[in-house]
Amino acid sequence: MKKIPRIVVAKVGLDGHDRGAKVVARALRDAGFEVIYTGLRRTPEDVVQIALQEDADMIAISILSGAHMTLIPRVLNLLKEQNAEDIYVIAGGTIPDDDAEALKQMGVKAVYPPGTLIETFVEDIRRMLSERETLSTV
Repeated sequence: MKKIPRIVVAKVGLDGHDRGAKVVARALRDAGFEVIYTGLRRTPEDVVQIALQEDADMIAISILSGAHMTLIPRVLNLLKEQNAEDIYVIAGGTIPDDDAEALKQMGVKAVYPPGTLIETFVEDIRRMLSERETLSTV
């Protein structure tokens, strides 16, 4: 039986706006993924711990606070410290293009700006996790 992919939807830092994260969580759930929503104001340590405890395949970080270049690299580093780099990290929110490229170079699989179509986002995640599954069986 094929495992249903598990995605942690996270709000990191002091960002108090969670409408987008809730829309994403619901869309992913509707698309058949198992979703774990962390709630507001989580630390990178919280998010990584939740992802490990939940045996997550991916962490989707929603960030609007402008602290993306501090908080997201911290999540990536904590995953590396835990030998859990197989947990993919994606991000969405108000992230300038230059920062999005820098985050991708650090290991973020994709960055989604406001206005990204849910269908595009869901298909990207399916593709990423499918490719990951293929790589792990080779």
